[in-house]
Amino acid sequence: MDKPTLQGELVVLRPVAARDAAAMWEMVNDPEGRRLTGTVVEHTREQTDAWCATVSGREGRIDLAITQHDSDEFLGEIVLMDIDEHDANASLRMSMRPGQRGRGFGGEAIGLVLEHAFASPPHGLGLHRVALDVLEINPRARMLYESHGFEVEGRLREVHRDGEFWTDVIVMAILEDDYRAAQQVQDPER
Repeated sequence: MDKPTLQGELVVLRPVAARDAAAMWEMVNDPEGRRLTGTVVEHTREQTDAWCATVSGREGRIDLAITQHDSDEFLGEIVLMDIDEHDANASLRMSMRPGQRGRGFGGEAIGLVLEHAFASPPHGLGLHRVALDVLEINPRARMLYESHGFEVEGRLREVHRDGEFWTDVIVMAILEDDYRAAQQVQDPER
């Protein structure tokens, strides 16, 4: 599977590379980011370096660095994983570096990835469905996903521990038809 480079107005999405390791290390160790994404696994710097150097060659997933359009600065990552070509679906996850949340970079990255996911081959993956999980303690992320057409499909009650408390995981997805309808509303010329 070819790993794309996708360009927007604010960001360029390109395959994660070895040069991203220092910024990735900062991101995976950010306490707020870890809490909001439910990350509990600890990684060493050596594991992070190896991951960044090799992940672009892995099958069944597309790990893209969200970079600033004019500087290639690593802002975060967005991933399509568990890509199932037979059933035409995948899972999405995104994480931003500290200081980069709420600036529009993630929203544009989601739009670019959905466009690639639902475009017909050879320009895209030709998927039918993209799903994700979001923690209930992260309403800003949920609103961002809803603004792109993701709908709540279910809730896993108290499945994740947040300090001394439990929080729900909200399961969301967008179908190709929903995506196309939303694009038609935004741009009737399409």
